[in-house]
Amino acid sequence: MKLFLLVLVFTLLLAITVSPSARPSASASTKPSADTLRRLEGEFMRAAAERGSAGYMSYYADDAVEVPNGTATIQGKANIAKTMGFLDDKNNHLTWTPVGADISASGDLGYTYGTFEFRSKDKDGKMVVEHGKYTSIWKKQKDGSWKVVLDMGNASAESAK
Repeated sequence: MKLFLLVLVFTLLLAITVSPSARPSASASTKPSADTLRRLEGEFMRAAAERGSAGYMSYYADDAVEVPNGTATIQGKANIAKTMGFLDDKNNHLTWTPVGADISASGDLGYTYGTFEFRSKDKDGKMVVEHGKYTSIWKKQKDGSWKVVLDMGNASAESAK
């Protein structure tokens, strides 16, 4: 009888140890990091390059706020979208590079900041290049996706080196 109980206990311990449900999965333990936001910035820029304003706006939360350089704050994704049509012009190219990023200890709020370059053509067809800096605040949404909830940028005299 003692041998039977010993074998039974050993078998149960072995089953608990090797059972996949006894260990958390990798996705359950994966916590968002600054690298998560840097990766999202890259996806965000590709979406804007490939799909113009629709791609750009797909990374904004419905209640987002835009703080543009030199003009009034714009509240709400729908209102911000009205100002982003310039991204649909194939002569315009907006690129940006995150320089820094961080994420809250709770893992549901983060920020990125960096530099941007906007290339366009003036009315005479001459290339115009503008440089600036930006800061974006990202928030994890109820569905688990990350969206920009606040974005701001300002002009720089020249490209940051």
